[in-house]
Amino acid sequence: MKQVSIRLVLVGALATAAGTTAGSAAQDVDALFKAFWAARNPQEATKLIPEIVKSGVSVPDAVKRLKAGRPYSAAVAKGVVRSSYTAHGKEFFYSVDVPASYDPERRYQVRFQLHGGVSRESNRPRGDGSIGPLAGAEQIYILPTSWVDAMWWNPSQIENLRTILDVVKRTYNVDENLVAVSGVSDGGTGAYYIAMKDTTPYASFLPLNGSIMVLRSEDLAIGDLFPTNLRNKPFFVVNGGRDPLYPASYVGPAVLHLKEKGVEVLYKPQPNGVHNTAWWPEVKDSFETFVRNHPRTPLPDRLTWETNGSPIDNRAHWLVIDKLAPTGRNAPGLDDVNLLGDAGPMMFDNTHPSGRVDLVRAGNIVTATTKGVAELTLLVSADAFDLGQPIKVVANGRTVFDGRVESSLSTLLKWAARDNDRTMLFVAELHIKL
Repeated sequence: MKQVSIRLVLVGALATAAGTTAGSAAQDVDALFKAFWAARNPQEATKLIPEIVKSGVSVPDAVKRLKAGRPYSAAVAKGVVRSSYTAHGKEFFYSVDVPASYDPERRYQVRFQLHGGVSRESNRPRGDGSIGPLAGAEQIYILPTSWVDAMWWNPSQIENLRTILDVVKRTYNVDENLVAVSGVSDGGTGAYYIAMKDTTPYASFLPLNGSIMVLRSEDLAIGDLFPTNLRNKPFFVVNGGRDPLYPASYVGPAVLHLKEKGVEVLYKPQPNGVHNTAWWPEVKDSFETFVRNHPRTPLPDRLTWETNGSPIDNRAHWLVIDKLAPTGRNAPGLDDVNLLGDAGPMMFDNTHPSGRVDLVRAGNIVTATTKGVAELTLLVSADAFDLGQPIKVVANGRTVFDGRVESSLSTLLKWAARDNDRTMLFVAELHIKL
């Protein structure tokens, strides 16, 4: 009897110890994810990845935590919140206009509003920092700053908008799939530029009183631009018929060309409009309806992306173009929005090599048509692929991958830290050499 009692006590002690260890491990994982959410930026979050991996948390558990996201506090600044940060030796000022009724349990639509007159601006905060008369639906407004040394069509502004959005998402409960980019005059032109360079974070683009053709100017020295990239997202465009800078009669043909070439565009010319937004009260309801009816699809079944290979603009959602290749004689002829006619002039006279990938996903089969690309990476989400089955990739008519893909916790956390996005999580990277 004593032996049995001793054995039972020992078994009970071991079970208690195991339960305590499991409880401690769960607490450690909770603490690590709390620190992950509390990181001030992607770089800080990335530094925590090795410890989270070491904790032994499973990929499904980590995905569940990442989808739930960070807890948001009600004790945050509301109204106009002014801020700035420094990068590349420049101070970037911006303001965030937060509803007074902000509720941390609700996901909020966000509108970037890009201002005009950038060639005349010095680097300073603008106005009172509020959205002012361009207010629409209740949402969070982000008002970044551009000036003569950092115009909207400068790569630094791609990073600027990314940085500000990341900061805002770490404080306020943002609906990642309802982030729109709008702008007036130069800001409207800048919206076209951002759409051609960085489609992934945004749901729609709404240029007001701007012109994509301004980006052709040799004086701006912008570099190569690829209007085919505009096919990824919808556009709401307004121009005034009496605008002395960008009248609808001048902008209209370019907008019509984009529409005919497969870009989703709702064009709302204002016949009596000049170079201001006096028409806003009549347009704002259709503007906000458009935004609401065009949420971002974080894992689209179709993608097209072209790049010169720069790391700042080589990605579209789950596609990354890693390395360019010389364009061969037998390269596929891809329909190009840049071509204004069957054999006519180009919208943009690009002068450097580029690579383009068109993707279509049907279940676990990805069909890719490529031109000028040597290597690419497909980011694999369990929300888009059945990881219990093989994935097949066919590029230019040739099967380049056919097999199972294993989930990786470190990959999941790497992209979660980088994207800070609850709706776009990647558990594997599939590197393809063409």
